[in-house]
Amino acid sequence: MNPLLDFSGLPRFSEFKPEFVTPAIDRLLADCRAAVGRAEAADTRAEWDAFVEPLEDANERLGRAWGQVSHLHSVMDSPELREVYNANLPKITVYYAELGQNEALFAKFKALKAGAGFAALSAPRRKIVDNELRDFRLGGAELPADKKARFMQVQEELAQLSAKFEENLLDATNAFALYVDDAARLAGVPGDVKAMMKAAAEADGKSGFKITLHMPSYLPVMQYADDRALREQVYRAYVTRASEFAPAASTGDKGKAELDNTPLIASILKLRREAAELLGFKSYAEVSLAAKMADSPADVLKFLDELAVRARPYAEKDYAELKAFARDELGLADVQAWDTAYVSEKLSVARYSFSDQEVKQYFPEPRVLAGLFKLIETLYGLQVREDSAPVWHPDVKFYTLADHTGQRIGQFYLDLYARASKRGGAWMDDAITRRRTAEGIQTPVAYLNCNFSGPVGEKPALFTHDEVITLFHETGHGLHHLLTQIEELGVSGINGVEWDAVELPSQFMENFCWEWDVLKHMTAHVDTGEPLPRALFDRMLAAKNFQSGLQTLRQIEFASFDMHLHDDFDPNGSRTAQDLIEDIRKQVAVIIPPAWNRFPNNFSHIFAGGYAAGYYSYKWAEVLSADAYALFEDEAEGYGGVLNPEVGHRFWSEILAQGGARPALESFKAFRGRAPTIDALLRHNGMA
Repeated sequence: MNPLLDFSGLPRFSEFKPEFVTPAIDRLLADCRAAVGRAEAADTRAEWDAFVEPLEDANERLGRAWGQVSHLHSVMDSPELREVYNANLPKITVYYAELGQNEALFAKFKALKAGAGFAALSAPRRKIVDNELRDFRLGGAELPADKKARFMQVQEELAQLSAKFEENLLDATNAFALYVDDAARLAGVPGDVKAMMKAAAEADGKSGFKITLHMPSYLPVMQYADDRALREQVYRAYVTRASEFAPAASTGDKGKAELDNTPLIASILKLRREAAELLGFKSYAEVSLAAKMADSPADVLKFLDELAVRARPYAEKDYAELKAFARDELGLADVQAWDTAYVSEKLSVARYSFSDQEVKQYFPEPRVLAGLFKLIETLYGLQVREDSAPVWHPDVKFYTLADHTGQRIGQFYLDLYARASKRGGAWMDDAITRRRTAEGIQTPVAYLNCNFSGPVGEKPALFTHDEVITLFHETGHGLHHLLTQIEELGVSGINGVEWDAVELPSQFMENFCWEWDVLKHMTAHVDTGEPLPRALFDRMLAAKNFQSGLQTLRQIEFASFDMHLHDDFDPNGSRTAQDLIEDIRKQVAVIIPPAWNRFPNNFSHIFAGGYAAGYYSYKWAEVLSADAYALFEDEAEGYGGVLNPEVGHRFWSEILAQGGARPALESFKAFRGRAPTIDALLRHNGMA
């Protein structure tokens, strides 16, 4: 049996072969189209059981199968898999575009909404119907035939261009390799990183050390390497990936032009604008915000501008201190982009008497996971136990989440380490979503993916504190998916949650990485086993908001670029996306990168991910998450700390459990007792 057609349990990753993809997708698409035919038939009543549920069943099977293929394309890319992925992507895109434009289905949903039975539906089902009506309008269901055909063609082209953007970036990242024979050039780089680089060179049959553009290699060079010329060389390679300035070492056998994302950016923006105008919107940003919390692009830009005004004095102070330290202590009169991480690390060590490398020794993977799981147990009364399941790579682990009676709540895969076949960054995705079926409750399953350094030699993997924060962030997304108590597919877990609220649970979890009562359970020095000293933690806490002004402005720069790009930027005009980001930097940034920096060419969040006209969500949701966490802080004195199960269960029941069954603002108010304010965010960032 084709494993992609087996929905009886967990995905059968160990049996997966690329040749299974096309027959499975063709079969499932045929099933879906048959289900659509039955749903739109005149004798099918516009009722939930007769019309919505059978269609939902067919679409879920397609989504689960294609979800496995997409996941493997992200974490175990190969020429064979890439070929079948790109061959089937247009078929998937066309099907969903057809679905979104189906007038008969649209009419059925309108009849369901207007019918006498609508009021008797559960609140989650009513929300699904409302979402479907909105999505039909956004999918072009009301367009005349000629515009419908063009809209569908645009969707298909956009899907292919986004996939190509991500592939170019991965290929450009993988193509770069710098082999350093002279160990003196790596002075300052931590020993465990050099051991990893040495092992990477040996794996290629080379001597010396291999530097790549993957985060576990790139970041330590930028942060620790004393050799300024080396930092410049690696920085230039990184920020020019998939651009016209990419060095030969970053183009591999494909050549510079083939991997250049510049023309893809122009095409994507033109097509998005065209799609928006076909739907009757002024810009793609307006389309994007139709399903989000924010009301308009103007509201988002006003929010970003106000935050920038609050952050700018702190950012200017941060940068002045950085330049003064570089001049006075390091003899660097002219700080360049490839110096900032290095100088910042030196300044942080001088000011707070610790380095990231020192802290990293206290965060071996087994202790970090034990501490994370203990937090979940304390807040929500749940147990996390390692389990077995077919996986796509030997490094992947699998866990079951159970309640105090041992009843399974959900399961998740954990894929922590970077590798050449895996796209960059960290993300959560859903494998199976909670819903009620004829057999009972279908328990949810999630993928948690990171790009950390793996173990070297006999020692376990060691994580920086920033990587621990990343792991907690993705786990927050995972818990949002796994702890839902909604049993209707369309609004269960993260489904149906406004995109600018989806980061609330993830950013909320990050706060616990700064709590002594959490960290003391998740640290043990890799050599001595000693826990993190309280004095070192106190210095980490003092350094928590180090350069928070600069970091805030950097996120505002990206978010403003994204929103302007999709709102008032003319993709058919003479100016380019690069021109726009340079203008944004003049208005927002304190640190201006070199003219040859090609950040847009690497910005996969908005060109290949789901964040187009939505990157502001990180800051928007940070307001929500900081304010939500402030309730734990407010109750801490009476309880004896922030690890309060009563508040934890309230967060679960009012936010995590609700999924997309009600507007995110309602869920927030139900938890907090009021609307959100920006005060907690500014306080947490040291900008109050």
